[in-house]
Formats: sequence, structure tokens, C-alpha cells
Amino acid sequence: MKAAIRRGNALVVDLIGDPVPRAGEVLVKTLACGICGSDLHMLHHCEQFLPAMKKAGTTLFDFDTRQDVVFGHEFCAEVIDYGPQTQRTLKPGTRVCAPPLCVTAEGIEGVGYSNRYPGGFGEFMVLQEASLLPVEGGLPSDLAALTEPLSVAAHAVNLARLAGNEVPIVVGCGPIGLATILTLKARGIGPVVASDFSPARRALAEALGADVVVDPAVDSPHKRWLDLAAPADYDPANPLAVLGLGPQPRPCVIFECVGVPGVIRRLMTDAPARSRIVVVGVCMEADTFEPLVGICKELELRFSFGYSGEEFAHTLRQLIDGRLDAGRLITGKVGVEGAAQAFEDLARADHHAKILITFD
Repeated sequence: MKAAIRRGNALVVDLIGDPVPRAGEVLVKTLACGICGSDLHMLHHCEQFLPAMKKAGTTLFDFDTRQDVVFGHEFCAEVIDYGPQTQRTLKPGTRVCAPPLCVTAEGIEGVGYSNRYPGGFGEFMVLQEASLLPVEGGLPSDLAALTEPLSVAAHAVNLARLAGNEVPIVVGCGPIGLATILTLKARGIGPVVASDFSPARRALAEALGADVVVDPAVDSPHKRWLDLAAPADYDPANPLAVLGLGPQPRPCVIFECVGVPGVIRRLMTDAPARSRIVVVGVCMEADTFEPLVGICKELELRFSFGYSGEEFAHTLRQLIDGRLDAGRLITGKVGVEGAAQAFEDLARADHHAKILITFD
């Protein structure tokens, strides 16, 4: 099959052998696959990412960096054939999505981050039959491929434990920040403040429903939050306000969707007292912050990773039903030959949110 392959620290297009389904597995043909920010990181920084995963006690994503790897975990595909010991419930030709994991006798393998399970940057993949979810209702394959990144946003929003009266701030309007905005607005949460240095991404944030869009080089998203969430007589510098006495603003929940060293520290410094900070951005380097700042403000700091199977299935259902209108997230499509250029375009972050690799 033809595939865009991580070979060394480069992305090359080459022909490799088709994957073969084992017991309980299904051969599928890739229709559309999104390029994730994690793919951009992993292309050049595997040596930092993989040891950090092991330090966290997980080997969900683990592979020999000296061997070929086919990335791609945000996909929609078509059932082609079945391996042994399968139920064959879905007919060949059925379009499907699935969480990118395969449970094997040797452990759990991440589709697209594995030497044995190539991802959606290749023409064919092997998935577990039990994880397949049919794409119904005529949902286009490119939109179905957004199920995975939108599930990441859904999980982050769920972790924030929103009661409905919060005024959220989304810091960073890359694909996950934009997906978080879309998810918040679909749930009726707001007004939503969005912050990003990129004019193009600020425009996308506004198109996806952000109520206030801020260039942090010019204005503070926290000040704009204060204008929206606090009563006129609220003084954040008043010691009584810090203690929760007197007039209080609506709760603040901040979604950190940048993943750059120093952002968490800055957010903790600027956030109002008793804010909830949900870290969704993947920082690949060591970072520091001052615990005393969080203690004095009684901040909540929570880190978000992945999603549950239920969240994935629910997100796909919302796309099928039209409750998530995610088409604006897609800013480009390329064939597999254009994968390397797409990586370069996304690294500049000026014009694109989500680029899909598609196969005819």
C-alpha cells in the first residue's frame, strides 16, 4: 500500500506491505485522516515524548523509532475484509470510525503510533472489530474523521465539571482549542472568551462561536473575562473578594490549549481566585510554576488526556445528528503525496486548523 511514513525524522511517501488482520480484527481502507498536533510533535520529538509516556506509567504509544511508523489516528475508513474469529456484523463497504487502540495478547497498541498497526496516513489499516462504529446518516467521511479530536475536547470539557454558569476562557485556538469552543457552545456554555496570537485562528474561533476573541499581544483575556463575568462592584484586588466574601463573579474555567513552557505559570498568575484550569495542550518540555500562587488563589489544576469509549461514541452521534457543526475546522485536504507539505503548513500555524489526508 502507499503511505506517508515516518522514517528517521522525515515524512516520506513509499510503498509498504498491506497490514493483515489477526483474530478479532478487520481490514479497512482509509477514506480520510486528520493530521494531529501530536503527529507534528512525534515526527521530530519521539525521543522526548515516548520516555515521558513511560514515566507516566503508560505504554499506550510505544514503538521502535528506528523502524518505519505510519501515523494517523483521526480517521474514517471503509470495511474491506475480516480476519479470523470475527462476527462480521458490518458488511464490507460500511464506513466506520473507531478509537485508535487495539488490545492484543502482547498489550495495548496505539493505531498510528505502533510498528505493527499503521495509521490512517496509509491506504489500509487493521482495527479491532469490537471497536468499530458505523458512520450513519450520510455524514461525510471528512467530518466523521473529526470524531477523534472532538472527543478530546469533549473529555476536557467533561473534566471541567461545568454547572452551566461559568464564563470559560480558551487559551490557544489551534485544532483542540477550536474543538473546545465548538463543544462549549454546543452545550450552551458561555459567553466564551478565546485568545490566540494568530489573526486567522482568531477568525476561526469567532466563526465557531466564541463570543469574545482576544489578541493577547494587545489585550488580556482575563480582563475581558472580568468585564463579562463580574458584577460592577467586584474588585479582584480586594482581600475580601479573594476570600470569597462580598460580590462574586461567575466561575472561571480556563482551557489551556497551547502546550508551550511558561503558559501554565502565566495562567496561574493571571487567573482569578478559585479558577479551574484544564490543561489540554501537550507540552513536550519540562515546565515550572509557583505552587504558592495556586495555593493563595485556591486554583484547581487538572490535566486532560484522551477520552473514553462512551465519549467517542457520543461525539460521533452528535456529528451524525448535526449537533456539532464542525465543518469549519477543516481548512485543507491533501492526498498522501501532500502529507509532508501539510506538516510544514501546520507548523507555521498561520492559515490552517485541521488538514485531512484523503484517499480516493
